[in-house]
Amino acid sequence: MGRIVRMDEALANKIAAGEVVERPASIVKELVENALDADATAITIEVKEGGLEKIKITDDGHGFLPEDCLLAFERHATSKIKSEKDLFHVRTLGFRGEALPSIASVSHFELRTSTGEGPGRHLVLVGGRVETDEPSHSRKGTEMTITQLFYNTPARLKYLKTINTELANITDVVNKLALAHPDIRFHLVHNEKTLLKTNGNGDLAQVLAAIYGVETAKQSLPLKASSLDFEVEGRLVKPMISRAGRQYVYLFINGRYIRHYSLFNAIMNGYHTLLPIGRFPIAVVHIKMDPTLVDVNVHPAKLEARISKEAELVELIQSAIKGVFHAQRLIPDVQKTKREREWTEQQAMDFRPVPGKTALDQVKERAVSPSFEANPERLTHQEPERQALTFQAQDQPSRSLEGPSQREILQEQDVEDMESMSDPIDLSDRDSFNPSQVIREDRPDQEFTSESGLDQNEPERKRMPKLFPIGQLHGTYILAQNEEGLFIIDQHAAQERIKYEFFREKVGETGHKNQELLFPLTFDFTASEASIIEENRQILSELGLNFEAFGHHSFIVRSHPNWFPKGRERETIESIVEELIDSQSVSIKKLREALAIMMSCKQSIKANRHLRMDEMESLLDQLIEAQDPFTCPHGRPVIIHFSTYEMEKLFKRVM
Repeated sequence: MGRIVRMDEALANKIAAGEVVERPASIVKELVENALDADATAITIEVKEGGLEKIKITDDGHGFLPEDCLLAFERHATSKIKSEKDLFHVRTLGFRGEALPSIASVSHFELRTSTGEGPGRHLVLVGGRVETDEPSHSRKGTEMTITQLFYNTPARLKYLKTINTELANITDVVNKLALAHPDIRFHLVHNEKTLLKTNGNGDLAQVLAAIYGVETAKQSLPLKASSLDFEVEGRLVKPMISRAGRQYVYLFINGRYIRHYSLFNAIMNGYHTLLPIGRFPIAVVHIKMDPTLVDVNVHPAKLEARISKEAELVELIQSAIKGVFHAQRLIPDVQKTKREREWTEQQAMDFRPVPGKTALDQVKERAVSPSFEANPERLTHQEPERQALTFQAQDQPSRSLEGPSQREILQEQDVEDMESMSDPIDLSDRDSFNPSQVIREDRPDQEFTSESGLDQNEPERKRMPKLFPIGQLHGTYILAQNEEGLFIIDQHAAQERIKYEFFREKVGETGHKNQELLFPLTFDFTASEASIIEENRQILSELGLNFEAFGHHSFIVRSHPNWFPKGRERETIESIVEELIDSQSVSIKKLREALAIMMSCKQSIKANRHLRMDEMESLLDQLIEAQDPFTCPHGRPVIIHFSTYEMEKLFKRVM
């Protein structure tokens, strides 16, 4: 008898389940994607104890035909792929026919389904074996219930995480699906408490508000661009609100969430110099393309994709994002920034569900116990699947006899914001949010719309207002004013931005005009450094520097570009060489960018440098002419704003 035997079907399904069914969140993802493929318009996800006890998915899709119910639980049975040709035109989220048999093989699985014509079907499977098969009176659509998950694979059950962690993973999956399909009504319930509810009207800003809060949605801007092959849409949250992890950048191709290194970098390059180093944006980017241009069958979890014309798409996304922010005035307002920070960092960013409590319940509880802090483990961890939030109450501060503290006022406003999300489509929908009816905080007389961060009827404002200096603080910050209030400018960051844009243009020029040196400059290096310079002499030549060998590990430079700062030629050349040595091997484009940043930082005004009034005026006038005057090349803010209205409130001139 031969050594090779055919595996039992049940065993093969259990092995396949190792890739398809990693945890409860994997089941939610697969079943909700099936519902979306069935043209559902409303999907309810009910889970108990983080999905470990029960997962129930209900949809209003077209349902199973009676003769297809049993076949659907066989491996590689699918209605989405008929031939090899279809594999290159995948328009559905599922297509491998592995999800249902894999899930059923490691759980107790109950199916109720109907097409709306004739009787429905009721199936019960235990470990992949059919226990019940009978007619059922069901509404149109499908209801799938999973219990006793991993009952027959104890090793997998043993390594599941806590209820909060598994629930956080489920929430993350549903959030992505809701952002991918804003035209679908999603309702996530845990232990009979609503955690997420969207109204399915197609407005991405409303989904963003349901997940991250009203303040974040109000600070988001629409993204729209297209080419012959691609359509790009989405929402970009302004860089004043950022995160420590990259998981808040959402990429979707034809409604499918993917991870893609080049496209992620395109988004980050669009935000280039607007975000501090080590910070990441909240961004939702939808890409539509012909299915023949993308291959989604390259990862077991279908999280990766190969894209034809990738370079064209990268350039489209990058330029579109830059265009969105180039039209905006990105000066942080102090009072708004403070409030947004309290909301986003303490409530929205880490607003992972607490079992048995809705989001509104948690906000109201915090209004009662105003002093709290997020679990440090949650805040520092990068992976959403590891995140489980807990809030720890601290001793409450003593209250002023004059009235509520500013923090209490902010928390009352947070509760009102959460309640304002209920702009119902019908009487049963109390959790939807209509951005068109949210009043913008900085301009109470005008409305925020999901189509634009600025009122369409407002005349176009200059990105940087004219400012009049009134003094200097600690030799570091310029104080300026105009009719809009008080502005504080970081003088180093301001000049760094101005010089960065100057050097970026000059370093990128071709055909440099060089200044011949009367006395050539000689540079000595170590053997390893000299070899790097020899290897990259062509790159240095493109920058306008010709290094000639001059003895043992030494080089001589006879000329340099004429824009080099006078009297600092040697220092500038040494800085360029240091950057090249640190990078060792780098493209000319990246080297030019790094050089522009490095030289702008080294040659800008330092802190504790007192300026004359005319120097301050000159610096502010140059800043107005900058392309992106709001952040330095490292992403730090250049300018912040105290509005006249907010200052009058502080001095009780207005109430």
